[in-house]
Amino acid sequence: MQQKKLAFIGAGNMTRSIISGLIQSGYDKANIIASNPSTPKLDKLSEEFGIQVTQSNDEACQFADAIVLAVKPQMMGDMLGALQENNDLAGKLFLSIAAGLPVSRLQEMLGGEYPVVRVMPNTPSLIGKGMTGLYADDTVSSADRDYADDVMKAVGETVWVEQEDGINGVIAAAGSSPAYFFLFLQAMQEEAINMGFDDKTAREMVQQAMLGAAEMVCHNPDIELSELRAQVTSKGGTTAAAVNTLLDEGLKETVSKAMRAAVSRAEEMAKQL
Repeated sequence: MQQKKLAFIGAGNMTRSIISGLIQSGYDKANIIASNPSTPKLDKLSEEFGIQVTQSNDEACQFADAIVLAVKPQMMGDMLGALQENNDLAGKLFLSIAAGLPVSRLQEMLGGEYPVVRVMPNTPSLIGKGMTGLYADDTVSSADRDYADDVMKAVGETVWVEQEDGINGVIAAAGSSPAYFFLFLQAMQEEAINMGFDDKTAREMVQQAMLGAAEMVCHNPDIELSELRAQVTSKGGTTAAAVNTLLDEGLKETVSKAMRAAVSRAEEMAKQL
């Protein structure tokens, strides 16, 4: 991995996760700095990882070759406006994890066509099991693409999209999808409790079943998901009864509608920002 001087503007959970993954991967902590308006999160990052911290975005910018933009989308305009007013941004690479802000809008906020990579991680990145979508236009060199990919591989797997609107598909399939699984597990836990199990036992059963199913998928990449399902669905058996009920009740159509709703909302957010 290239050892660029890397700044994080914003010190939330995703910043902490990426820094943790980078350092575990061998990134030199001396090459990392984080900025944030208040000190408690900075103090924790400094104590846990030994990185440099500052309350000055300008100081972080001046230190860095690459900058991770990790503030809320609605705060991005003011922050980048001040950054480009107070600093020379030439030669710097920007990685944005802000949902809804396209590259062109970010470049407008930066005041120039600086290289920007849009990065869309999901919450399992917090435990190193993330799935991150990335997009970059022609202003980003192949070396900088490789660098951005390496940074996000520190917290999981990555996928690049060729068109920027593909990021919205990543949001639907990976960014938002942990919540779909949590909802499914919640429904299963609640029904197990209705069947007489206590809360703890019900949760243990459904979460272990989900973990085991996920591991089977990961360990059998050459087997289609439909085939894995068929292998545990004996004709006329209990699993078949459950699966057929889900299908009859329109599970596939509901999932499709949910994912398309996520895409539509992402498109709306881009217009609002």
